[in-house]
Amino acid sequence: MAAVDLGSNSFHLLVADFVHGQLRVVDRLREMVRIAGGLDKGKNLDEASQERALECLARFGERLRDIPQERVRAVGTNTLRRARNPDGFLGNAADLLGHEIDIISGIEEARLIFVGVTHSLPEVTGEHLVIDIGGGSTELAGGEGYQPRQLESMNIGCVGMSRKYFPNGKISRKRFDRARTAVRLELRPIAGTFRAREWKRVAGASGTIRTAAGILGELGWIEGPITVPALEQLIARMIRQEHADDLDLPGLSEQRAPVIAGGIAILVEVMDQLGIREVTTTQGALREGIIYDLVGRLGDEDSRVRTVRAMESRYHVDAEQAGRVQITAEALLDQVADTWKLNRSNIRNLLGWAARLHEIGLDIAHSQYHRHGAYLLQHADMPGFNRNEQSILACLVGSHRRKLSLAAISAIAPKGWAKKALRLAIILRLAVLFNRSRSYEFPEMLHMQVSGKSLSLGLPEDWLQANPLSLADLEMERDFLANAGYELQLVYIES
Repeated sequence: MAAVDLGSNSFHLLVADFVHGQLRVVDRLREMVRIAGGLDKGKNLDEASQERALECLARFGERLRDIPQERVRAVGTNTLRRARNPDGFLGNAADLLGHEIDIISGIEEARLIFVGVTHSLPEVTGEHLVIDIGGGSTELAGGEGYQPRQLESMNIGCVGMSRKYFPNGKISRKRFDRARTAVRLELRPIAGTFRAREWKRVAGASGTIRTAAGILGELGWIEGPITVPALEQLIARMIRQEHADDLDLPGLSEQRAPVIAGGIAILVEVMDQLGIREVTTTQGALREGIIYDLVGRLGDEDSRVRTVRAMESRYHVDAEQAGRVQITAEALLDQVADTWKLNRSNIRNLLGWAARLHEIGLDIAHSQYHRHGAYLLQHADMPGFNRNEQSILACLVGSHRRKLSLAAISAIAPKGWAKKALRLAIILRLAVLFNRSRSYEFPEMLHMQVSGKSLSLGLPEDWLQANPLSLADLEMERDFLANAGYELQLVYIES
């Protein structure tokens, strides 16, 4: 299996086998791409950073060429979340890499980091905290065992902080003070929650933390975990040396030197403000978390399933009705998947999850509940889901009743998904329609055939006669679909 981490500072590739519940690393590749440095004031990626990134992904793509599609996952983090012009880059990147790139939220990034780190360290009794300082963001994840419970992502990272507070590599006491104040302000809303916990272990992932531990160890200022007094000594030494190019620190690479000041400012303030005495370093990180999560998806522990179940509970979904709609939707999909090119496994998953969540908006209000549900799915933190998957779910739930608009779907659906999303929405709408009675009374003989933008439904004649409300709904649905450019025909079948 393989994981690709398109970080704001570095791109990472991890290739590993999964043997007896553990990862056996086959290959690691890492390149300092620093795309966060190519994000201009308008949040557009400049040409130079895109070129560096694409050259790196071409090399990664060669390594991934012989690994099956379903065993590879590539994710983009903070900089690609913030970029306003990612589509062209992501299309070129996917072509070179040979795999689509998932843009994940900061909370999902924190969850995956926690999974990766906790699987790479010995088990500990009680709650533990993971800190990851990336190029564009810093993640905090607390939990017990392998299960995270507190997840936070802050929009501060070593690249952004270094660019803003240590421009041109200049280092001074004043600049460090300003940087540390900015970190304290970012931490203020969440510090109390994390400070109140009795962490049995605090582990640090990422290049910044591992580099800091290496420097402090080489200097003889620590013999194990990182401490705040040791970091204060390091800051004083960096201030005396005045410039990133002149830093004389053992173990500091030329590539890491330009961004180390911003990273150290974040680390010392996170430890100080959260009352953390020691941070243990770990090799586990986001890419290991991606692999373990991928193992779950290939098995029976898909984190997205747990998220859907949690949302059903949180928004008081009628589970029996959701199940009826899911069964009908999947039965209809099976009949048209090949013709409509909807036969990928993840497409079936998304339709099933949309069916299970189509009524979550009822917990807010009945009026326009489909729109309330779409808003929740678009903006909620949904562990396991990437940004595109959430948009597709929001699109399906928002389109499952009332007027069906291709323009509205195109505005929500990820690039290249408009036609598929519209066809999935049609299937979901019919599944909801046939279960309006909220009982298992939909016709046993239900045949659906499609050809382009035409679809026909074969229904028992006696069922239609016994269900005039459903017939009226189908006739109304025919008008809705006509407005979206699709033709619905009803074919009567003798029972």
